[in-house]
Amino acid sequence: MTGVVEDPERNLILTYALATGRAGLAALLALDDALAKLLRTTREPALGQMRLAWWREALEKLDHMPAPAEPVLKALEAEVLRHGVTGASLVQIVHGWEVLIEEEALGIDAMRRFGEGRGQLFVAAGTLLGSKGDPLEAAGQGWALADLAGNLQAEEERAIARDLARPLLDRAAGARWSRGGRALGALAHRARLDLAEAPKAAGAPSRVGRLLWHRLTGR
Repeated sequence: MTGVVEDPERNLILTYALATGRAGLAALLALDDALAKLLRTTREPALGQMRLAWWREALEKLDHMPAPAEPVLKALEAEVLRHGVTGASLVQIVHGWEVLIEEEALGIDAMRRFGEGRGQLFVAAGTLLGSKGDPLEAAGQGWALADLAGNLQAEEERAIARDLARPLLDRAAGARWSRGGRALGALAHRARLDLAEAPKAAGAPSRVGRLLWHRLTGR
């Protein structure tokens, strides 16, 4: 899975977020990066489930205990919870990633559950960014599935993920995003660009131009 910290295109999109919620969005993406890295570096399913269980419990504890000395949890405590997002609500993101460990073969149902869980990141981010009426669930699920499609080895599985992602991202791209949700809309547009038949490289002028147009217009 992705989880590349040095990502200039994503860093550009972060600047689209309102200043009051920008650090919170970065903290949520850092959580997603940490979970992606966990799956990339874990070979034994049982060990992976144990590590994910630790994250589930740690997130739930944020609602009634100070965060431990772990940078991602500290950032969530400082920048996300103060906006009314609970640690318990973030557990759904972990559940989404857990599908990739639980299932030996990824079919349509498993991928949908992955997208629904991981895609809750957009719902949480929408709360802290002040998103109003934006298609957060469709965008989040499409974003999660498009990223999955780019990281799977089996062509059949990649095709399923792409087919599931496209209508969700089309729905997200067809909306006019509120000022608060515009960074999330840009992430959805970026994922849609990645699904093109011949996608341009990240940072290509046409891609950056499309993202800037969304920043200005919400389209």
